[in-house]
Amino acid sequence: MVNDPWRIFLTTDHPNGGPFTCYPHLIRLLMDKTFRKEVMGTINQDALKYSALASLDREYSLYEIAIMTRAGPAKSLGLKDRGHLGVGACADITVYDDNPNREAMFEKPELVFKNGELIVRDGKIVKVVVGATHVARPSYDKAIEKSLKSYFDDFHTVRMENFRLSDEEIVDRGRGEIIVQPTGARTA
Repeated sequence: MVNDPWRIFLTTDHPNGGPFTCYPHLIRLLMDKTFRKEVMGTINQDALKYSALASLDREYSLYEIAIMTRAGPAKSLGLKDRGHLGVGACADITVYDDNPNREAMFEKPELVFKNGELIVRDGKIVKVVVGATHVARPSYDKAIEKSLKSYFDDFHTVRMENFRLSDEEIVDRGRGEIIVQPTGARTA
């Protein structure tokens, strides 16, 4: 129901998100209204009555899916070297064989490049590379930690200290690197 694909992201990090292994199925549902209607016939019809799903005729294009899965999230996070193929891009690229069944198409990429290096061919790993972990380290008032600790102690079964990770833990015993992303107020 949203007309601007720059405002929609597939994510596994939201409480309502699904695992990334479901993305091909979700993409097909977004791109193929006939398939979507078939699937609606298999779900609880009483629940479907209370949903707007049956009234949706829109089918997303490959261009819109690329925005929702690559360009939009990168732009939203302020990652200037990702989500595009322009000058200065890191060259993380996935190539698919065009298939009218979009679920089959997105299930197995033909080629995957990481930083311009071929790492997957025809669904098989051809090179293992160590990636980087992107982190944000915004400034904040450290005094907040006292009330947060109290909250954790009162309402959680895990101690607040267990959420802190050292750089060594983040990069898996020294392999890989950490890229600190700039933080600040959003700009247009």
